[in-house]
Amino acid sequence: MRRTITIFILACCSQLVMAQQQPLAIFNDRAVINSFSTETLNKRRLDFRIGHRFGDMFGDNGGWQTFFGLENAADIMIGFDYGITDNLTVGINRTKGAGPLKMLVNTYLKYKLAGKQDLSDKPLAVSFVAMNSISTMPKSDEISAINNFPKFAHRLMYHFEMIVAKRFSDRLSLQMNVGYTHRNFVDLDDVNYLLNVGAAGRVRLSKVFAILLDVSIPMRFREVEFEPTVPLGIGFEFTTGGGHIFQVNFTNSSGIATTDYLPNTISKWSEGEFRLGFTISRQFKL
Repeated sequence: MRRTITIFILACCSQLVMAQQQPLAIFNDRAVINSFSTETLNKRRLDFRIGHRFGDMFGDNGGWQTFFGLENAADIMIGFDYGITDNLTVGINRTKGAGPLKMLVNTYLKYKLAGKQDLSDKPLAVSFVAMNSISTMPKSDEISAINNFPKFAHRLMYHFEMIVAKRFSDRLSLQMNVGYTHRNFVDLDDVNYLLNVGAAGRVRLSKVFAILLDVSIPMRFREVEFEPTVPLGIGFEFTTGGGHIFQVNFTNSSGIATTDYLPNTISKWSEGEFRLGFTISRQFKL
């Protein structure tokens, strides 16, 4: 009897030690509203994702006439992420597109350089993201149209980003990022390249509920005819268990893809030009 009790106690202690040695996640999801997070999927994990951005809640194009934007779709996304290894995640999705180039097929890879096996109470993570977008719009015969596409390469856009994140406590996680975006074909009043810096945060209020904040600052280093604005979002995250993560957000960016919303956001919070959005994530083990 004593031997049985001893084996049982040792087994419980072993399970407790193993649980304590599990890597500590800084963010629950691979995205924080608009921005990438440092998180990657575990090996052989598949994540099915659906995202949506409605129309302006207020302003000239919102209000009761569009049911506060719920009758309009600024952008729609559907896609998959997959964990090649614990540190390497790849993804593919299709977005409607909210900028001049629409009907986008977006692919990306994210590699976590550090932080996956950080067992400390306040882990630090560093990740690198490389992204490519292809516009599948029909070619226009109008030579001045953005979708004239003299060459196939003019359909392509690229984005590269470095992200550093840290969990400061059981409730607060913050990250900073710096990125470069290049579009092969733009309007005459725009520039091909774009630098950006950004920040995001997560405040956990309970085991299943958290508040998210996200901001990106695009920098062109040359004047353009239109007036770009800073994409800013605030959201709420619900972790329902069983692999489900649900985000509800409010943001002034219309596009979902990084290559879309960073160069093309012109809506202003101060004029009611922000919209409701959501992202649903469901993971499967393959």
